[in-house]
Amino acid sequence: MLNTVLFDMGGTLEDIWNNEETLAAVMEKLQAMLRAAGLEPGCGPEAFREKVLAGLRAYKSWSESVWLEKKPEEIWPDFYLKAFDFDREKLIPITEDLANMWELTYFHRELRPGVREMLEELERRGYKLGVVSNNASLYNVFNVLEDYGIRHFMRDVTVSSVTGYRKPHPEIFRISFRQMQVRAEDCVYVGDTISRDIIGAKRAGFAKAVQIGSHLSAEKDAAVKDAAEKPDAVISDIRELTAWLDEINPAMAPKAAREV
Repeated sequence: MLNTVLFDMGGTLEDIWNNEETLAAVMEKLQAMLRAAGLEPGCGPEAFREKVLAGLRAYKSWSESVWLEKKPEEIWPDFYLKAFDFDREKLIPITEDLANMWELTYFHRELRPGVREMLEELERRGYKLGVVSNNASLYNVFNVLEDYGIRHFMRDVTVSSVTGYRKPHPEIFRISFRQMQVRAEDCVYVGDTISRDIIGAKRAGFAKAVQIGSHLSAEKDAAVKDAAEKPDAVISDIRELTAWLDEINPAMAPKAAREV
């Protein structure tokens, strides 16, 4: 019986987007944090930006070819800032701070309307709730959930930077199952992408997978064409999830809903 709902974070529980303004802001903060740690880039803003973005693209290419995730202490010196050849002893202690700052500055983030109410309703019905998220910071997802006031709903939060696996790699989902003490066939996954969320959930054996579109869905799914794995439902508002679950899983629906 379905008794567990796991969520993606960015693009699913929260709306996220980035643009030229957020990129400029993250570059400015990054330079300031490096200089505060005694690390001088030694180039102008434009050259700095191009070098960092080249490192970002290199890491994205590697991580998405193997669907693995390194920790911030490896990502920043070996990829994002590799071109600068900074003193590792100075850089490594601030890499988690850099990773968290990047997530909060490069992306504009806000909780989707109705998320708290939806989580309350699912918890009231007896569902176990959790998060499985790709994130290059060790603590960002945990901190953001706290800031939104919804961390207490989650029995477990599984993050790629901690596990070493990125969605759609099935192992990140299996780790979540073990930590949640649930079976794949009793779980529903909710995410905003086909490439990471729907494909990953289906290959990991989830009973159901639900897609909710985000500002970044098309960009992230650009390389996916005619995937065999399809969502079992597509919703446009996170609050639709409750009614859909009541319909397909009446055993956990309130009595009034079952009688409709």
